[in-house]
Amino acid sequence: MEISFLPSIMPAEKLKSVEKALLDTFGDVNLTDVTSIKGGLSGSLVYKIAMDSQSYILKIDMDASPVSGDNTFNCLETASQAGVAPKVYYLNKSEGISVTAFINNVPLRAVYNSPDLLFTELAKTIRLIHQMPLFEKEKNLLVTIDTLVTEFRKSGMLAGPILDECFDYFDVIRKHYPWHDSDNVSSHNDLNPSNITCDGERIWVIDWDVASQSDRYVDLATTANFFVHTDEQERYFLENYFEGVLDEYKTARFFLMRQTCRIVYAMLMFKLADKLKPAGENHNNDMEVPDLKEIGERMRAGTMQISSYEGQMIFGKAMINESLKNMRLPRFNLSIDIMNR
Repeated sequence: MEISFLPSIMPAEKLKSVEKALLDTFGDVNLTDVTSIKGGLSGSLVYKIAMDSQSYILKIDMDASPVSGDNTFNCLETASQAGVAPKVYYLNKSEGISVTAFINNVPLRAVYNSPDLLFTELAKTIRLIHQMPLFEKEKNLLVTIDTLVTEFRKSGMLAGPILDECFDYFDVIRKHYPWHDSDNVSSHNDLNPSNITCDGERIWVIDWDVASQSDRYVDLATTANFFVHTDEQERYFLENYFEGVLDEYKTARFFLMRQTCRIVYAMLMFKLADKLKPAGENHNNDMEVPDLKEIGERMRAGTMQISSYEGQMIFGKAMINESLKNMRLPRFNLSIDIMNR
């Protein structure tokens, strides 16, 4: 196998492990191309590799440890066996290396060309995830969120009345949401559009680095925040997930988690942006940015990149604005009241 061009794009300390992974998986099949792909929130290194005419995904977790590696790969294996994640060809948990099938992604809305069909398939996919054998690792959702919010507020990178009001509302959610519900499920925890792919026939879910046991409403709310835009769409999405068994408690809990997940994504975007801030510049406290719909259109048109400092700041601010807009609605107090019944 010819692998001489790997050193130019991969960490030197992982080269021998990568070589072994490719040889163990493919033998003498020719490696013809390697392309770096932007990874997810975990920061793992992701590559599209071509072996003759077939493509695969090579992923390297640079922070792999016996605990984190076992959890990530156990979740990936479980999801692959359940037919939710792409086929797994190679795993080395101690080195944090995996080789999986490459999905030649087709836009979801091009395949599921009606809202009803799209929401049916999204709900079905999430239900399949939540029906998988329960993942071993359990994350304390409230601690995770508290840590992100506390770190952001202490950083002082942004401040102002919009953020203060948003966090005041979140303090109410924090007090009344049923965080300690024992009805956990296997959860992906990051079902954003880049992790939901389609081969033209069915949906596949990738990037299981932050998967764990969790509240089922995390996956539902995260997905909805990117795909569900009206009350009618929300009802149809939830009815499909819960197979028609929907009540005011479920919709209230879903509504509160949607706002929480928007705040979480904003904190993550701001954290990433802080690392990319141009030297000598201050973060702009102005919260007047395009709404999420316009941002989505810009991203699809290629005029905005979520990997850039500016893109991360705008996206984070838009998430805060959207969350606050919804928390100002009468539905917020009604949902809190329902949680207390």
